[in-house]
Amino acid sequence: MSFALGMRIAVPSMLANRPGNLSSMHLLSTEEQTMQMSDFPFGVTDWSAIVPTEHPGESGMARWRTCQFGTIRVRMVEYSPGYLADHWCRKGHILLCLEGELLTELADGRRFMLTPGMSYQVSDEGEPHRSSTRSGARLFIVD
Repeated sequence: MSFALGMRIAVPSMLANRPGNLSSMHLLSTEEQTMQMSDFPFGVTDWSAIVPTEHPGESGMARWRTCQFGTIRVRMVEYSPGYLADHWCRKGHILLCLEGELLTELADGRRFMLTPGMSYQVSDEGEPHRSSTRSGARLFIVD
């Protein structure tokens, strides 16, 4: 899919009047600032060929398959059943749930359940968040 210069597309608004309102949208012109990806060539990633690293949670285990593209870290992450993060994260992410269910809790008490095909985004130093899963989850994360 391609977009003509000057076309307006809908993206989640960071200026929403109500915190946690996931349905609010903001029209963004394609001329407005977008993520800058530079200093790496075209490539194909076979995620199954990347050796996972293990990161224990408060309970359960996270297995990360990680690639670095310039300043952008991209991960395929698998959380074991019963996983609970061992910290409140303040790093920004764009996270897509591929399999399972992921419960993400914000420090202010809001909770969001992601199922396959759902995503969330949070900025660096944005709302502190932590994730857990009862049944396990597979995620694609860009940060």
